[in-house]
Amino acid sequence: MPDPTIPASPDPLLELDRRNALAEEGGGAERRERQHREGKLSARERVLLLLDEDSFEETDKFVTHRCTDFGMGSEDKRILGDGFITGYGRIDRRVVFVFAQDFTVFGGSLSETNAAKIVKIMDTAMRVGVPIIGLNDSGGARIQEGVVSLAGYADIFLRNTLASGVVPQISAILGPCAGGAVYSPAITDFTLMVDKTSYMFVTGPDVIKTVTHEEVTKDELGGATTHNEVSGVAHFMAHDDADCLAMIRELLSFLPSNNVDDPPRRACSDPTDRADAELDAIVPLDPSQPYDIKEVIEHIVDDGYFFEVHEHFARNIVVGFARMNGRPVGIVANQPAFLAGVLDIHASVKAARFVRFCDCFNIPLITFEDVPGFLPGVQQEHGGIIRNGAKLLYAFAEATVPKLTLITRKAYGGAYCVMSSKHIRTDVNLAWPAAEIAVMGAEGAVNIVYCRELSAILAEAETAEGPLDPQRSAEILAEARKRKVEEFREQFANPYLAAERGYVDAVIRPRDTRRRMIAALEMLDGKRDKNPPKKHGNIPL
Repeated sequence: MPDPTIPASPDPLLELDRRNALAEEGGGAERRERQHREGKLSARERVLLLLDEDSFEETDKFVTHRCTDFGMGSEDKRILGDGFITGYGRIDRRVVFVFAQDFTVFGGSLSETNAAKIVKIMDTAMRVGVPIIGLNDSGGARIQEGVVSLAGYADIFLRNTLASGVVPQISAILGPCAGGAVYSPAITDFTLMVDKTSYMFVTGPDVIKTVTHEEVTKDELGGATTHNEVSGVAHFMAHDDADCLAMIRELLSFLPSNNVDDPPRRACSDPTDRADAELDAIVPLDPSQPYDIKEVIEHIVDDGYFFEVHEHFARNIVVGFARMNGRPVGIVANQPAFLAGVLDIHASVKAARFVRFCDCFNIPLITFEDVPGFLPGVQQEHGGIIRNGAKLLYAFAEATVPKLTLITRKAYGGAYCVMSSKHIRTDVNLAWPAAEIAVMGAEGAVNIVYCRELSAILAEAETAEGPLDPQRSAEILAEARKRKVEEFREQFANPYLAAERGYVDAVIRPRDTRRRMIAALEMLDGKRDKNPPKKHGNIPL
């Protein structure tokens, strides 16, 4: 691919330097500057910032497209690398494979040849067992190549699927990602987006306006905020490219390189036997009062550091990574501070996918349970809460990694079963003394269990006092109901009946939680469990 401004050299080494310079030039300085004006880094800048210094080894640097339609065959249209940078390097000294779409070259569009570049590194990553990171910034399929470009997408989708559960796959959306291109990130394990500069959608605003007459901006339709808060498609939202790449590095620090390795451990200076007296009073005595489960988590994990995933979506459940004595763990927790920690469709799906990821990659699971049940309502029932709630149940039951559950307060009804109960193969189940384990809350149970007694109490009062006005009847019933609620809690809604049955292994002081959990994880370090032989299960998708 000769360039008129840089003559070819008869010296092989000088010619190599010339071609390297051309490949690294991409779409040129003017287009790179346009990226910068839009608040975006160039593709090569992103790769070099993501990886450890001087660790990037580029592959297929001199690949060019083969298309000859619409003037694409002319020499000045054949740009070395064809708009995609591929290769491998290191993050915290661990090998990763990476590809980056260069928007300055044909809008980062996918061609037959650059799809082959991606497929090559994905195949190699699976063979050697290392993570795959995609930095997406593309206008979509290269129109001039037609079905050949579409075939390239399908080749990538197949590799995404085959690599799922084998090596971690991470997608960063750093610009546009539209049409069929969105399905590769959707298959990968984690998707990151940048506020105000990235967006994803199957059909854009113009098509939607034509077909449905709805008017919407790109950001409203598929921006970072939309996909982090509304759709749940994205797991993280960054302020800019640099922030996004730093998040990827932090995320990988919790993950093993593949499904055979264990997660990377770190030296821990936080005492394993640290008792935290604040935990004894962190849960309000009034069971209707909310509290922030993240505060509980931060009091227990190493150095109070919790790396939350899916922070802005389905906030009634919290998922993320932390460390216990230097060992990465996945955390799933009901959030009483939002919708009382109830399970609904979005929360169930969010948690189920996270549980399955941790199980794929040998990351122990810790569940913090304070759940009043599943969210009632026509919208939830018609939306499939039964099917979606079953996804979380399936995920916990299927998981064979070490599993710990702590019941901090409420564990009611079917949600008790779903949230990693002893009955679905959880290894260690703990409870705090204020835990309430019951079919339903005391208030609701009293209305059913003591219905006749309450009626009898009211009748006795009428016999003793004569006809009662509505206000006096209400006072008598309220007082009687209060006594029965307290009686029900004392007799049934406590952790000791479950402990007597062995469904809870221990009722512990809250301040001792860190020590007990770390001891349990060390005991489970050599756990070996498996599911019955089968091709795969049929999770209720």
